[in-house]
Amino acid sequence: MKYRKLGKTNVKVSEVSLGTWQLGGKWGNGMDHEVAQKTLEAATLNGINCFDTADVYKDGASESVIGAYIKTLDDKPFVITKIGRQMAQTVENYSEENIRKYVNDSRRRLDVEALDMVLLHCPPTALYQRPEVFAVLDQIKREGKIKHYGVSIEKIEEGIKAMDYPGVEAIEVIFNMFRLRPAQDLFELAKKNNVGIVVRVPLASGLLTGKYTKETTFGENDHRTTNRHGEQFDKGETFSGVDYDLGLKAVDELKKVFGTDNLTQIAIRWILMFDAVSTVIPGASKATYVKANADACNLPPLTDDQMKQVEQIYNTYIKDSVHHLW
Repeated sequence: MKYRKLGKTNVKVSEVSLGTWQLGGKWGNGMDHEVAQKTLEAATLNGINCFDTADVYKDGASESVIGAYIKTLDDKPFVITKIGRQMAQTVENYSEENIRKYVNDSRRRLDVEALDMVLLHCPPTALYQRPEVFAVLDQIKREGKIKHYGVSIEKIEEGIKAMDYPGVEAIEVIFNMFRLRPAQDLFELAKKNNVGIVVRVPLASGLLTGKYTKETTFGENDHRTTNRHGEQFDKGETFSGVDYDLGLKAVDELKKVFGTDNLTQIAIRWILMFDAVSTVIPGASKATYVKANADACNLPPLTDDQMKQVEQIYNTYIKDSVHHLW
């Protein structure tokens, strides 16, 4: 495993970390605690020292399982948790009372005095015009209840505005072979401001693994079934906002470029080609997937020609339908 600094925190995190939305179970299902435990153990064994979670993942069970696990370790991983999606998404709901409640609830579930890092979990765009919200986070940090904070965003413009607030130390953003705009409009500014970039949805909800076909079916409660058009939350969270059939065509072209039907490691390695990126957080529902993800950082760098071909495929198949939306 290789490590990079997470912006101005100066914390070194593994290039490949662990996303825990589906920890110990598939999307839309409950958690198998034994599987979750083995998944976390596999992460540690493979040098992963950063876990990304949220208070809404498995109704708080993700945080609780991680909290219990890190108690068993001498070298504690850096835990990023996200807050704010338990309530209706209005700016008014991001009150000091609610923010403090969610911070304290996450502290309790993770069983820590201070949270390593808290991210506001894709709040409304208008929130970034409310400096009082970030002042609350600054105060909670001074009180020693959080060590660092940042934001998880849907739109590039949100990340740009967030960097107006000096307390913001990391931005979590969707970035993958089907979502190129962050590299164009966000990354250089993040480097200038020494803000860490945490990349989520690196595999476009599995599309970029190369495993899916037109015949693939997903569980009835899986967001890949229920949220393709944004029925539950921002559609950009599902297949990176790309039409499923169109995405399959682009994936077929990527397979030709790289000469393989298994694109998982290549898709992760592509993201790591960008030096603004601090860490990538692919999810893993069980231990067997963790090592393959972790090993992606040890692939040789992609060539200039491969990088150009990925961009060309994006421009041909994907850009017109997604680039302007996020």
